[in-house]
Amino acid sequence: MYNKTRLVLFIAILSFSVSAQTNTIDTKNQVKRYQAKAPPTVQIGNEAFVNSNSTSIRWLGMAGFLVNSRGTNFMIDPLLEGYDMPLLMDFPIKPKSVPQIDAVFVTHSDNDHYSVESCKDMSANVKEFHSTIYVDSLMRNDGLKSYGHYIGESFKVGKVGVQMTLADHAWQNNFPKPGQRYYSPGDACGFWFTTPDGTIWALGDSRFMEEQLHMPIPDLILFDYSEDAAFHSGLEGAVKIANAYPNTPLLLGHWGFVDAPDFIPFNGDPENLKKLVKNPERIIVLAPGQPYVLKKLKK
Repeated sequence: MYNKTRLVLFIAILSFSVSAQTNTIDTKNQVKRYQAKAPPTVQIGNEAFVNSNSTSIRWLGMAGFLVNSRGTNFMIDPLLEGYDMPLLMDFPIKPKSVPQIDAVFVTHSDNDHYSVESCKDMSANVKEFHSTIYVDSLMRNDGLKSYGHYIGESFKVGKVGVQMTLADHAWQNNFPKPGQRYYSPGDACGFWFTTPDGTIWALGDSRFMEEQLHMPIPDLILFDYSEDAAFHSGLEGAVKIANAYPNTPLLLGHWGFVDAPDFIPFNGDPENLKKLVKNPERIIVLAPGQPYVLKKLKK
């Protein structure tokens, strides 16, 4: 009886060991789902912030951009440290390495756009922060020198004119928590920048909206490119927006930076967009930190 018990126990242990090894092998051999990835990061130095006779734009990774318009320097949605998901790329500059800049513009409150840690760590060198009325209330509570604006409102920062544009990214209403506020379209925004060298439309995160097809023709679109159609434009919406301005260069953001192959909001593939838009050569795929020089279109 004792030997029989030992035999049964031995077989059970052996079966468990084989099963565990098999599971381990299967895990190791799993093929990771394809994810489009941005080119290797180019580090940003002080040369990116000096006065010049042009307007340059650098992708900061994720949805962030640095714009230097003839010495007026500003960032849009800078996420430069401390994100809560694994990343595919390195940040092109650290917040505490950012020299004096004129402004930071924040499109909405999600932490891949309003990075509290990044904004606080560069705040000593930022003259002012700008966003919607709601996000301004958050930034003020975080001790930032911020200003809140309504959709359609216009103001200036240095040599650059700024207008708040409509966006709809109120995803929180679909996942309500006890005591949660109601999010309205005016809580998120895009920005329309008028520089000496042309106009830039930063779309911001947004569901596709018919209004996005009837803007003045911009000289450059900072394109929130996500194939998630629930709370972003999706591929179909992105094609509609792109083809409404068939000669405008599209500088893509919101793709190729976060290591999350099963999370569609971060997984736009530029090659999919190129197959469907008019004049696909105007799709600009930059490495984080790589400059692009703005040029006025012939209209």
